[in-house]
Amino acid sequence: MFGVQRFRTGMSRSWEMLRQRYFRVRARTEALCATLTAEDQVVQSMPDASPVKWHLGHTSWFFETFVLGARPGYRPIDDSYQYLFNSYYEAVGDRQPRARRGQLTRPGLDEVRLYRKRVDDRVASVLGELGPDQISVLEVGLHHEQQHQELILTDVKHLLGTQPLRPGYRGDGEHVPPRPAPPLGWRKYRAGIVWIGADADGFAFDNERPRHQVLVAPFQLASRPVTAGEVLAFIAAGGYRDPAYWLSDGWARVQSEGWQAPLYWEQRDDGWLLYDLAGMRPVDPAEPACHLSYYEADAYARFAGARLPTEAEWEIAAVAEPPLDEGNFADDGRLHPRVAPQGDGLAQIFGDVWEWTASAYAPYPGFQPLGGALGEYNGKFMCSQMVLRGGSCFTPRGHVRPSYRNFFPPEARWQMTGVRLAKGV
Repeated sequence: MFGVQRFRTGMSRSWEMLRQRYFRVRARTEALCATLTAEDQVVQSMPDASPVKWHLGHTSWFFETFVLGARPGYRPIDDSYQYLFNSYYEAVGDRQPRARRGQLTRPGLDEVRLYRKRVDDRVASVLGELGPDQISVLEVGLHHEQQHQELILTDVKHLLGTQPLRPGYRGDGEHVPPRPAPPLGWRKYRAGIVWIGADADGFAFDNERPRHQVLVAPFQLASRPVTAGEVLAFIAAGGYRDPAYWLSDGWARVQSEGWQAPLYWEQRDDGWLLYDLAGMRPVDPAEPACHLSYYEADAYARFAGARLPTEAEWEIAAVAEPPLDEGNFADDGRLHPRVAPQGDGLAQIFGDVWEWTASAYAPYPGFQPLGGALGEYNGKFMCSQMVLRGGSCFTPRGHVRPSYRNFFPPEARWQMTGVRLAKGV
């Protein structure tokens, strides 16, 4: 009897921890919206971004559809939300086209918030009844919501940073005394057959598995990301005007889009300024450069006499030695990359900026997508995308790991993306 009681007590604690984690993640999403006006949350600034209101509805729809909807006899809160807030799940049904999400003036913001509360109430009422498979889906949903927390910040930055007045998402921001970036060093890694990918224990997305072996030649990885000052040197040397540094598609994009600098940079009479979520300010040459496309990252690497790392090289380095610092994540509140710390080791391998790799986003050998509609989560995008690693200052702390594979098309610039160089030995 004592053993049964201890088992029940342990289960009770597990359910309570799960309930706390669920509501902590959900509350974090709401907190990100606290400084936004109602108007800020309904506008879509470009086809690749989504209104904040849609993010709030979609993340709730995910839990309703894949957790609550799997329970026998479940009836949706509103049948129309199955169309309005579906993102790309063909197996679930039709949906509002992504580029036209900003046209959804109804339901209103207050109704979407009420929908979130009703979903939360229903999830809370059944948490203790969920089986292992449903708990696994709930865990996917929590990580999915953290991804949308990052998207809220990137989409809001594009929304505000492309407006004429460049309004701030928050106040004046954190005052950080200027300091120089550490000299660029190189960490050497030996050739070998090594394991990469997530193992069977713990949470990971399906695209991180299976764990498998890869052969790598000896290589070197830069000790820190490329700085804004180093990109300024690329600009001054005519890097955006010289096709010799660019892939063909990248050079075509430079010409068609008129790129002359990273996204959110502006040249004025008194020098280069950039927009961060506190407003416009001078470019700090010591900070990691951000909002670079894969094409720009690759072009700068050629200019610097280096290359981008493969994702296998990046992961090998990330697990080979303790990082020099913990990285700067969204929870830290700065919402912009910090200057790398001084020291001997890999700085900012996690946090600050997502780092482009030279690897196309493709399935690992033996890849198996999740079952059912959730199989569309990652696998269907394994074409025409490039892999990024490490997380950024918009990423929730604890969300990324060495095996985490982010992916974007090579022309994407509105994400918090930067560069870490590699080269052979």
